[in-house]
Amino acid sequence: MKFKKMPMVNWYDPKQLSNTGVKTVLSGVFGNFADRRETLAALSQDVNYFDHSEKEELWLDFICDLGDGFNPTYTLAHLLAQEKLEAGGEALKRGDILVMGGDEIYPTPEMHEYDNRLKGPYTAAFPKNEEDTQRPEVYAIPGNHDWYDGLSNFLKLFTQKRSFGNWKTKQNRSYFAIKLPHDYWLIAVDIQLQADIDYPQICYFREIAEKEFTENTKVILCTAEPSWVLCSFDQKNTAHERFKFFIDRILYGKGDEKYEEKNKHIDVTTILTGDLHHYARYEEISKKNSVCQLITAGGGGAFLHPTHTLKEKIEPVDGYDATLKKVFPEKEDSIKLSFLNLIFPFYSITMLLFFGVYHLFTSWILQTKELGGTSYMERLAQVDLFNGGFQDFLSATSVAISHNPGAVFLNILLFLGLLVFTDTKSGNGKWNYIAGAVHGFLHLVNFYLLIWWFSRLNLHHFGLDLDTAKQVLIYSLEMILVGGIISGVLFGLYLTFSVLVLKNHITEAASSYRWEGYKNFLRIKLDKDALTIYPIGLKKVVSNWKNVGTEDKPKFEGSPINYELIEKPIIIKHEKTL
Repeated sequence: MKFKKMPMVNWYDPKQLSNTGVKTVLSGVFGNFADRRETLAALSQDVNYFDHSEKEELWLDFICDLGDGFNPTYTLAHLLAQEKLEAGGEALKRGDILVMGGDEIYPTPEMHEYDNRLKGPYTAAFPKNEEDTQRPEVYAIPGNHDWYDGLSNFLKLFTQKRSFGNWKTKQNRSYFAIKLPHDYWLIAVDIQLQADIDYPQICYFREIAEKEFTENTKVILCTAEPSWVLCSFDQKNTAHERFKFFIDRILYGKGDEKYEEKNKHIDVTTILTGDLHHYARYEEISKKNSVCQLITAGGGGAFLHPTHTLKEKIEPVDGYDATLKKVFPEKEDSIKLSFLNLIFPFYSITMLLFFGVYHLFTSWILQTKELGGTSYMERLAQVDLFNGGFQDFLSATSVAISHNPGAVFLNILLFLGLLVFTDTKSGNGKWNYIAGAVHGFLHLVNFYLLIWWFSRLNLHHFGLDLDTAKQVLIYSLEMILVGGIISGVLFGLYLTFSVLVLKNHITEAASSYRWEGYKNFLRIKLDKDALTIYPIGLKKVVSNWKNVGTEDKPKFEGSPINYELIEKPIIIKHEKTL
C-alpha cells in the first residue's frame, strides 16, 4: 500500500499544539455522548471471546504507543514480523497473537494518520500472504489518542475483520477476552479517556468470569494506562482505585456470594500497559501474598518518557505493595537525556519563532510616542544599565506600559499562559506553582531586557533612526531570532529543572526532544509449565531505511537491528490449587 514516511510528531509546533488541544477538549466534552462502546455492545449481543486454548504452546507479542515516526515504528514492526528472534540463548517465536495495548496512533486519529504512521509501516514490514494458513491475529485496545474522534477510525481499522498486513483482525468491540492454553485468560479493557469502564463492558467481562473461569484460572490483564504509576504521581488520581474495583468485583466476584467462593482462587498474575513510553516493571504483593507483575511497555514508537521520576516503592490502594524491579532506559541514562532540554530551541524551531513573533508584536504596541515626541525605544537607547541606569530603565518602562494597556494585556497573557502550563500533579504542591511563576516572570524580564538591548544597539551604537525601514527590519530580525532563541532557552531550562528536580512535566520535558531510541515490546510464551515474559529492547532504531520495492508494494532495507533482552525472562510458574 502507498503511504508517506512520517517524522516524529513535533509536539511544540504551535499548529500541532492547537489542533491536539482542540481535539482533547472536544473529546473530553463530547466523549460520553459519542461513546460507541454501547452501540457496539448492542450490535453484538453474544458475549463472544476468542479461543486459543487448544494449543499446547502459545506465543504472544505485546506492544504499546506506536504509530508515530517511521523509523521507530517500522523498526519495531520489522522485529515483530520476523519468524523468530534470537535472544538470551533462545529462539523466540513470532507471536501467534499480536496485542496492541493503546495509543496506536499519534497525534490524532485521522485515517490518513493511521495509514501513514501505523498501517503502512506494519503492512510493509509484514505484507499480506493469502497462502499463509497460519496467519497471526492482531487485537487492539484504544488509548486516549485513539479516542479523540470517538473511536470512529479505530473501529474501522480493528473491528471489521480486515487484514493488517499479514495479521488478521478479529475483534468486534474495543475490548476483548482471549482464552489461552492452560487455563489462562487475556482480558483487555477499554478505559476510554478517564479510566471509565462502561456498563456493557462490565457485563461482558462479568459474564465471562462467571461462566468460563475455573478455580485455577490465571489472568493477564491489559489496560491503556499504568494507573499504579499515575496515582503515585498524583495523589488525587483515582484511576487505580477504579481499576482495582474492576478486578475485585468483576474478575474475582467479591461482594457476590454466588461467585465469590468459586472465584476465590483466581489470580491476576500480570498487568500489561503502555501510555508511558518506556519499560518499567513493578512487582506487587497483595494482601494474600500473591505476586502480580505490573509492566509498562510503552516503547512501540513514540517519544521516550523518563524513568528516573519513577518511585522505587508505591502503595497504590488497599495496602498493596509494589516495588520497582527494572527500568529501560536505566535511570542514569534517563537523567542524561533530560539535559537535552537545555538545547530546546534546536528541537523546536517553530516554538522559537512563536516566542519571537509574540515579543515583536508586543514591543510594537509599546512604541506609541508620548506627548513629548519620544518613544519607548528612544528613551531606552539613552539608558546605560551597566553604569547606574537601572532606575531610568524602570522609569521608562513604567511610563510605556502605563500608556499601553494592550501590551500589558499581552504580558499578562504570556505570564498566565506559562503559569497555567505548570504541572501541578506531581505532589510537590506550592513548589510547582513557585517554579511556574518564576518561569513566567523570567520571560517578562527577558522581553523588556531584549527591547533595551536592541534599542541601545540599533539607535545608540549603530546610530539608526527609529522609523527607518532598515532599523525596523533589523529590529524585527533581532527580536524574532535572538529573542526567540533566548526565550526557548528559558523554556528549556524550566523543563530541565522541572523533570530533574521537581520530577514533574515528564511528558512535556520528553516530547520536546522526541528521542527515537530505547524502544521495547514484550514477547510472551505460555506452555504447560509457566508463563514466560521476554522484554525485548533496543537502544537505537534504524534510521537509514530505504525502499527497495515499489511505491505500491514497498519493501525496506536498512542497517541490522541490535536488540537485546532488557532483563532476564520473567517466569511465572503455574500453581495448582489444592
